[in-house]
Amino acid sequence: MNFLRSAFAPLLLLASAARATGVAPGQIKNFVTFGDSYTDIVSVGDGGTAWPVYASGYANVSLFPFAKSGATCSNNLTNRPFPSVFESQLPTYFGETSNGGDDAASLVDVTTCMVNWVKVLYDSGARNFIFQNMIPLQHTILYSSTGYYTKFWTFPRNATSWSVSVTELTLSGNDLTQLKLQALLPQIPGAHIAHFDSHSLFQDMLVNPSQYLNGTAPLNVTGCVNSCVFQVNEPDSGACTLVNGTDRDSYLWYDELHPSEQADRIVAREMALVMEGKASKWATWLS
Repeated sequence: MNFLRSAFAPLLLLASAARATGVAPGQIKNFVTFGDSYTDIVSVGDGGTAWPVYASGYANVSLFPFAKSGATCSNNLTNRPFPSVFESQLPTYFGETSNGGDDAASLVDVTTCMVNWVKVLYDSGARNFIFQNMIPLQHTILYSSTGYYTKFWTFPRNATSWSVSVTELTLSGNDLTQLKLQALLPQIPGAHIAHFDSHSLFQDMLVNPSQYLNGTAPLNVTGCVNSCVFQVNEPDSGACTLVNGTDRDSYLWYDELHPSEQADRIVAREMALVMEGKASKWATWLS
C-alpha cells in the first residue's frame, strides 16, 4: 500500500452553514486541509508555494493546514513513522477546535479509512467537504515504466510491472472511494461533498500542456524541475540537476514524485472555484 501513500487523497474541509447542494458564492470562510506531501504547506512537495496557500488566496478564505508530508490515512493500516491523518492530524485538528484554535493493508481497507475520515469530521460538526482523488501516478517518473532510480526508491524493481500495478491501484482506489462516498451519503444528512477529479485534471495537463504550463522553456511533461538520478542499491549516489527561474513553469513535475508549482497553481485555481460556489470542470457535488 506504499504505492498509494505518495498520492494520499486529501480531504478538504470547508467551514460554513449547509445548503441543499454545493455552496453559495461567499458562503465558505475557512479552508481546512488534511493529507500528505501533496498538500503539506511546510514540507512543500512542489519546491515553491503549496497549492492550498494559492487556493485560499484565490478564494479569499482562511487556511487552516493540517496535512503532513509522508502521511498515510492510518498508521494502523500502513505503519510509517509519519503523522497519519487518524492518529495525528485529526487529533490535532480536534484539539485546536476544542481549544478555540509497513504492515500489509488491502485497497478496501485504505479506501474505507479515507471515507471514515469524512464520517468522523461530520460527527464533529463539519458539513462541507471536497474530496480529491489520486492523480495518474504512473506518469510520475518514480512510477513510470521508463523511470530511473530516485531518492524515493533505489532498490531493484521491474519498472513495467511497477507501473502497471500503480495504474491498477490508482484507478481501483479512485473508483472504490467514489462508490464508498456515495454509499455514505444517507448516513450524513445535511452534508455536502464535492468530488474533485484530480486524476482527470492531470491527465488533461499531460495531453494538453500548452493550456496549463506557461514557462519560458519547452513544455515538458516527462522530466522534472529537480531531477536526481541514483544508481540501484546506492542511496548516496544521486546526480542532480535543477531548473531555475521561469523555465520551471514549463514542467508538469517538480521532482520524480510531486507535481510542479505551476501544476499546483492550476489545482488551486480550480479548487478556489469550488470554494467560491462556482463551476469547475473537474469537480462534482455528490450531495
